[in-house]
Amino acid sequence: MSDPPPPRRPELQRICGLNAVRALFLRRPEAVVRLHYTADRRPVAGPLCRYLARHRKAYREGPEEELARIAGTPHHGGLVALAEERKAQPLPSPPPPVLFAAPVLPVLDGIGNPHNLGAIARSAAFFGAKALLLSDDPRQADLSDAAYRTAEGALEHLAVFRAEHLPTLLRRLSGQLLVTAAVASGGAPPEALPRRKPIALVLGNEERGPSPEVLAACEARVTLAGSGLVESLNVAAATAVLLHALTRPASPGGEGG
Repeated sequence: MSDPPPPRRPELQRICGLNAVRALFLRRPEAVVRLHYTADRRPVAGPLCRYLARHRKAYREGPEEELARIAGTPHHGGLVALAEERKAQPLPSPPPPVLFAAPVLPVLDGIGNPHNLGAIARSAAFFGAKALLLSDDPRQADLSDAAYRTAEGALEHLAVFRAEHLPTLLRRLSGQLLVTAAVASGGAPPEALPRRKPIALVLGNEERGPSPEVLAACEARVTLAGSGLVESLNVAAATAVLLHALTRPASPGGEGG
């Protein structure tokens, strides 16, 4: 009988750039396996290397081309940390309090571009979100090197969960959240949404928007009014505008009062 195959080595994620690497060391230093940096990043890398030395982990200074090879991209910003892989976690039952801890919870339904995921995470953290909820749609991107690079450290400040069946979950959450789909047309302006409870902002697939089943589970729809010269905004840009509008104090006497 042949010997069993050796256990697979755990996957490592490549976290690139000053802000992303700093946030990683701030929030998950124990996950860092090793650090690579260029000579001009010595002032930043020094304290990080001292931490790694204390914990008997590797670090190395190298030229730009070496970091580009390790990072898989020339857009590494002179710092590349290799860290234990992190993915969206299955949402526990009952849902954790962090889902309701901010005015808006972004919910991503089939957003397949990891750069859009990262950009949404960056805007979400900027406007005070505490979590991201990803759908079970097979098109939905998960946390990846590209998402971390685009998020500029924001993903380290967000709890990221994946729903088992998003429409069912949204219906279950509707007592605690106002479940609202962002749609290209036909929705209310963001300032018209009531603010009596946090908003679950459902953001759909880049090409088709939220799935029909997910739309049917939403209590409200919201649309950004534009000039009409272009059809719509990129989903990440639209998210930033909506988050700004939905986290501003409601006007006196308005729907949000």
